[in-house]
Amino acid sequence: VQLQASGGGLVQAGGSLRLSCEASERAFGRYTMAWFRQAPGKEREFVAAVGWTGTNTNYADSVKGRFTISRENAKNTVYLEMNSLKPEDTAVYHCAADRTGPNIVARYRRADYWGKGTQVTVSS
Repeated sequence: VQLQASGGGLVQAGGSLRLSCEASERAFGRYTMAWFRQAPGKEREFVAAVGWTGTNTNYADSVKGRFTISRENAKNTVYLEMNSLKPEDTAVYHCAADRTGPNIVARYRRADYWGKGTQVTVSS
């Protein structure tokens, strides 16, 4: 599975961005899709995950109420809508695909497939 993320950029605090990640795999609908992020000098952090049907989701506490993950299986694409952005959200955001569920991905911070990241920078 090849994953291509896009949509990153520079935004002021309080602003919004929408990330997209398109998958090459025709069996996209069978994978849990997730977003992780990594800031300079920090460990990779789980952000959000969505199950195969799009109804089962899991979010990191730090983004709950601000970020929304969704997917369009017909387009092999997962999205991350980010609102009320904060400077601490600055990181490289990676999308990932996994054959387990959102709770497993969140708990173990694991995925079977990883895409190249897209930079998100939030200025204060």
